[in-house]
Amino acid sequence: MTRCKSMERLNQTSRVSEFILMGLSSLPEDQKPLFIIFFIIYLVTITGNLLIILAIHSDSQLQTPMYFFLSFLSFIDICFTTTIVPRMLVNFLSHKTISYAGCLTQMYFIYALGNTDSWLLVVMAFDRYVAICDPFHYVTIMSHHRCVLLVAFSCSLPHFHSLLHTLLLNQVTFCDSNIIHHFLCDFSPLVKLSCSSTFVNEIVMMIEGSVFLVTPFLCITFSYIRILLAVLKIPSAAGKCKAFSTCGSHLTVVTLFYGSIFYVYLQPVSTYTVRDHMATIVYTVLTSTLNPFIYSLRNKDLKQGLRKLLVRRKP
Repeated sequence: MTRCKSMERLNQTSRVSEFILMGLSSLPEDQKPLFIIFFIIYLVTITGNLLIILAIHSDSQLQTPMYFFLSFLSFIDICFTTTIVPRMLVNFLSHKTISYAGCLTQMYFIYALGNTDSWLLVVMAFDRYVAICDPFHYVTIMSHHRCVLLVAFSCSLPHFHSLLHTLLLNQVTFCDSNIIHHFLCDFSPLVKLSCSSTFVNEIVMMIEGSVFLVTPFLCITFSYIRILLAVLKIPSAAGKCKAFSTCGSHLTVVTLFYGSIFYVYLQPVSTYTVRDHMATIVYTVLTSTLNPFIYSLRNKDLKQGLRKLLVRRKP
């Protein structure tokens, strides 16, 4: 009895109170170059997405559902990147530790904001589907009230998913190593550090997590299959090109985002390795950085809106 109590006290005192994020490299000579690279990426991300938001809200010609959703996507991208990159920058130049609560908080917002991005991409695909497949009822279907509801749904649902996995992970005991071989707090590297059973966590992630990841992708796929069938019925080549051009940017973002996410998360926890860091960087950092360029370079209306904004800001 006494031995059991002493073991219990030992476990309580040896439980992890903070983690060490090893980052992208443990070599001291790599830290400053990595800091410079990701600092530039972060500035480009914030500036690019902020310009998209300002251009949309300052140009009356861009007050349409498509750009309404795009402005929210840009806002979520700013929040998503801010959840990750500033912590990385601190790790590059100073201490690499993060508190237990800070780690779970970061994971919560990564999952909540990342999945909000995912559902906003679904909403944008639905918007393109209605615009191309049912143009005569577009204004009625995509009313402002309905657009607000779709954005509210996209922003709220992922928080339940994120809260579920964060609360389950909070039940896990960490009492051995506290070294996370990653640049952020994520499910797989954290579960690997556990010294208690993670069976429930892994089953829930495998079933609920997979459904929550795959469902938006299937919705987008279904929308674009219907769009493709509708476009193929357009008699003129010019009409087909115009229809495809409105969807090209969105498809590029979807491919980058879901390709990297599926590579990271649709695999067993035991197979997760350091090589998956690059795929994680794609969906957490690079996608948010490239979105403003992808959407603006192939969109004449948005480019014109950006030009108006920049001209208006000049003294």
